Amino acid sequence: MSSRVSDETGKGSGEIARLLSYIVLLATSGGLFWEATAIPTSRFEVLGAGAFPMLVHGCLIVLLVSAITSSLRRLPASAYAQFAGDFQAWLKARQLVFVLFVCLGLYLAMMPVIGYSIATFVFLAVLHFWFAPKTKSAAATVLVLAIVFSVGLNWLFDEVFNVFLPRGV
Repeated sequence: MSSRVSDETGKGSGEIARLLSYIVLLATSGGLFWEATAIPTSRFEVLGAGAFPMLVHGCLIVLLVSAITSSLRRLPASAYAQFAGDFQAWLKARQLVFVLFVCLGLYLAMMPVIGYSIATFVFLAVLHFWFAPKTKSAAATVLVLAIVFSVGLNWLFDEVFNVFLPRGV
């Protein structure tokens, strides 16, 4: 009986995750429907180029609203608390992935400002120091690799391929 109770709570948490995915898909489909209304029509077609995307996303919107209402009816009241706990555990288990994405976002945002070489050096150094063992030889290797991949690749693209990477302001 205890396994059935844990299955029930797991189902509630999974149902909330499914509900959230339905909501994200509904927002995306609504945005794409709205964008399809802006597709210009030609004088040779009666419906216009946006008719098919609007039809597809309109059908998706109807299906997603139906799925959301069905999912809301099936949710037990205790599922929200269970989902909060499960979500925190999920975030903690994937903490390094989120650190990587935050670093990547900062790297991409700072590259036009400070240039390719400096942004790449800082990005690689931070990630390597975060993930590499904390020894002197590993730190030296990290610094060498960061210099080679930032300055070296910039030189390679500049001198060999004649492709200029962002220099910064």
